[in-house]
Amino acid sequence: MMALRKRRAVCEATSVPSKEAKSQSDSDRSRYFAQTDPQQRLGEKFFDQPCVCLAKALLGKVLVHKCDDGAELRGRIVETEAYLGGEDKASHSAGGKRTERNTAMFMKPGTIYVYPIYGIYLCMNVSSQGEGAAVLLRSLEPVQGHQVMRQLRTAKRKEGARQLKDKELCNGPSKLCQALKITRCFDRRDLASDVEVWLEDAEVAEPSAIVSTSRIGIESHGEWAKKPLRFYLRGHPCVSVVDKVAEKLSGINTEENKETL
Repeated sequence: MMALRKRRAVCEATSVPSKEAKSQSDSDRSRYFAQTDPQQRLGEKFFDQPCVCLAKALLGKVLVHKCDDGAELRGRIVETEAYLGGEDKASHSAGGKRTERNTAMFMKPGTIYVYPIYGIYLCMNVSSQGEGAAVLLRSLEPVQGHQVMRQLRTAKRKEGARQLKDKELCNGPSKLCQALKITRCFDRRDLASDVEVWLEDAEVAEPSAIVSTSRIGIESHGEWAKKPLRFYLRGHPCVSVVDKVAEKLSGINTEENKETL
């Protein structure tokens, strides 16, 4: 696994897993990332960047929900999708359309946008620079609160269903909302200042660890369905959908870039 380096203030900065952590007495701790001291909360400046840049920069950051009983649920972001606002035919704000539902997409960078799908599930997004632009949080790696996450996820499943593996707790946009108890009441809240939900900083690694590919579930939106606006950490077990072709191509491009240095 590649060596970590300090976060650069450029749009390609992202995060990848370090070597698998050694066995810990606390079973709630990450199994795929090395343990570090509590990280600094991310402020307004972090969120104030172009949509694609934010989508990549979010990888490796930790989403935290402090529950009513004081317990904190944590998940490290391993997959995102960028929705670019008015020009993006697959975005809820396509054509600059504003509705009661998508208001958060037009609010300041770092605003949470929570919306329902299929009438029963929820998805969480974070607004960025750009009119109506936002980033969908697609998958997390559970870091803290595994037992609570499993209970929350099991409550939404059929009785008698098999027990979920750790990697299955948050490996989808609606799954992560269930596991971290993200509800509609979080819509329009500010991640930079809210007392119940926030993002924590983390170390980052080389941009070559990021796979860029097409987004999921937008096949009816023509050319926009094919644009490489989904980003995930190569080889991470919590990624929702792996694209082997994109991984191969990004690997080739990485080697070519090295040769030109």
